[in-house]
Amino acid sequence: MFPQITLSSLTRDDVERVALWLDDAEVNALWYGVGEDGRPLHIGYSPGDILGAEASEWDQALEDEEFRKIFSVYTSEGEHIGEGQLVFEWPLIEAQLFLMIGRKDLWHHHYGTSALVAMLDEAFESYELHRVWVDVPEYNENALRLCRHVGFVLEGHFRKTHRKEDVWYDSFAMGLLSDEYARRRARLLETTA
Repeated sequence: MFPQITLSSLTRDDVERVALWLDDAEVNALWYGVGEDGRPLHIGYSPGDILGAEASEWDQALEDEEFRKIFSVYTSEGEHIGEGQLVFEWPLIEAQLFLMIGRKDLWHHHYGTSALVAMLDEAFESYELHRVWVDVPEYNENALRLCRHVGFVLEGHFRKTHRKEDVWYDSFAMGLLSDEYARRRARLLETTA
């Protein structure tokens, strides 16, 4: 049986936890690594910088649903375990999806699958998107397997787009269309219920 999760709005406490998770070399290596300055990279905002931001800066960076929707991933027991993002491209009725389970003790316990299904439900049902895509580095074999399992299809190969420990790696663009997801959704529910 797969775990139940909920998606909620990002809070300052959540961002503090994201910053702590990204300070872990194993977590940030599977996410986006570190920049030239040695600080962990993050998509859309810098956790360390945004924590000290004024309310207006916070709103502009984190609560602009015209461009991006950020979710905190919680267990059914109310524990914050990760973050998901949808970055919208409204003219194309699509979004790029990002998902991180920051709690390493919960890796390989199907929280990623449950969170990905919940994110796709948001994308296709709440936002009525046509397509969702991901960019997965070649070294993140677990994420590649998860995306294939849920129904993502390989659409492209990006050369040397992700840096890990000063080595550049290729990544894979994988996409999922709303009608494809609708056909697979019932089966996913059977395996996650």
